[in-house]
This record gives sequence, C-alpha cells and structure tokens, in this order.
Amino acid sequence: MIQRVLEASVDSTVDNVTTRVGQISQGLVVLVGVTHSDSPATAMKLADKIWNLRIMNDADGVMNLSVADTTKNILVVSQFTLYGDASGGRRPSWIAAARPEMAEPLVTQLVQELALLGAHVQTGRFRTEMMVSLVNDGPVTLMVEI
Repeated sequence: MIQRVLEASVDSTVDNVTTRVGQISQGLVVLVGVTHSDSPATAMKLADKIWNLRIMNDADGVMNLSVADTTKNILVVSQFTLYGDASGGRRPSWIAAARPEMAEPLVTQLVQELALLGAHVQTGRFRTEMMVSLVNDGPVTLMVEI
C-alpha cells in the first residue's frame, strides 16, 4: 500500500522502550506485505514501481510526477497484516502472509533497491511493535500488487 504524505514517522517499541526509527517529510509511505509467492524479482519490480509511480503533483497540481522527480523521500514499513483474510469470519487468517524468515530479506532487498535508485529511504524495525504516524496528502492511497 502506497500513501502520498506531507510527513510521516514510525516508532518502534522493544522491551517497553519506544524509539523513533524512521521519519520523512513530504514523500511516500509504503506499507509492505510479503506473501509466499514473492521473490527477489518481486522486490526489484516493486522498487521500480514505487520509484516511478506518477502520484506526486506537478506545478499545476496534477499527478504527473514521481517521487524520483520530487522529494525522493520514502518510508518503508513491513506490514504482514496486509495479507490478513477476514472473509471467513471475525478473526483474520494470516495464512497468506509469509513467515518473517522469508519476508524480512525481501523487505530489506526492497529498501536496498530503492536506495540504489536514489531514494532517501527510512524504515520501520522488523519484528517489533510499530506506531506509524502520517499526514496523508490528498488523500492519495493506492494498493499495488506485483
């Protein structure tokens, strides 16, 4: 899920200690869910899509620019709950979400690919409780599947 934001931050809590681990000004927040069929190739394609997605406003207020053309700021936060399935009842199933051992390297690769493209990337902290704060710009929120 990609959100265009005016600002965003993520705090992580470990052993009852909360720390700010990522923060951006205007740019994109990318909530990343990994499923079993994802691969390193998926991470590369997703990085390219995020980097070049034309959802930033130009001087006329039209979404003609990408984050690559503008601020280059991206906050990436892993979010296994994106693959939660609540269609069968009141308690979501997490079967479609990849295990952390598979998901973490792919999220790390996504972050590395974005940085290689020129992004100013900030991240959350994997396997911790995170609090994400953001000011959605527009609002512009897109679900992107690769």
